[in-house]
Amino acid sequence: MESLQGAVALVTGAATGIGKGIAVTLAQCGVMVGINHLPGQEEGAKDTLERVRAAGSDGMVLEGDVRRRDEVLAMGETLRGQFGHVEIWVNNAAYQPNHRLLAYPADDVERVLDTNLKGYLWGIQAAARIMRDRGYGRIINISSVHGKRPAGFDPVYAMSKGGIKMLVREAAIELGRYGITVNTIEPGAVHVGGKGNPHLVDTPPPLTNPDDLARRRLTFPLGRPGLAKDIGYLVVMLARPESGFVNGAAIRADGGSMLL
Repeated sequence: MESLQGAVALVTGAATGIGKGIAVTLAQCGVMVGINHLPGQEEGAKDTLERVRAAGSDGMVLEGDVRRRDEVLAMGETLRGQFGHVEIWVNNAAYQPNHRLLAYPADDVERVLDTNLKGYLWGIQAAARIMRDRGYGRIINISSVHGKRPAGFDPVYAMSKGGIKMLVREAAIELGRYGITVNTIEPGAVHVGGKGNPHLVDTPPPLTNPDDLARRRLTFPLGRPGLAKDIGYLVVMLARPESGFVNGAAIRADGGSMLL
């Protein structure tokens, strides 16, 4: 298998949670990582950078709001200016306020769609503009099993995740001619945070109490929720040159929970 040593990736929303895990897992494979974060998340981004360097690679911190197209384009160009190329782009940043249908405020509707849909569109545009010149690239989008079936909470979040699937399919058709693949990973419940701050993302809230978490684990076919590194391993697989015939795919990573 070809090595990813020396490749360059940008991961949006990499200051916390799944994005942090993806950045570190890529670094363990020798990938240099651009660590995107929102204003106010500087400490989390610095921690990710320290973990990337501890894994034996390098990277840089990139502040920017994925809702703003100009900032996303600038992040890509800054990373390319630093390392000379960018061949892996991971759209991960997302917003999930967990409102019920009848109580959804207009401001949060806009933020969810601007982050989870438009943010991915701007990311795909930015990545493709850089990658097409080299005739090669891997664009990987982190969606959710909530784009596949209703869950009874946060319908706008689910709507945004469902929209990613069609965006990725359209992008895969258009960008394939440039040697760029575009794929989606659909995580189920993923454990983020340490022992003092347990939390499951992509589950009906709240699941922060250890007893609640223990009961929920009994509903998973593998007896546990996912970990950020589980998603990171799948990102690595799709980022490899050998995955060049996987295009426009949506890969479920939920430990089998969708089977129940």
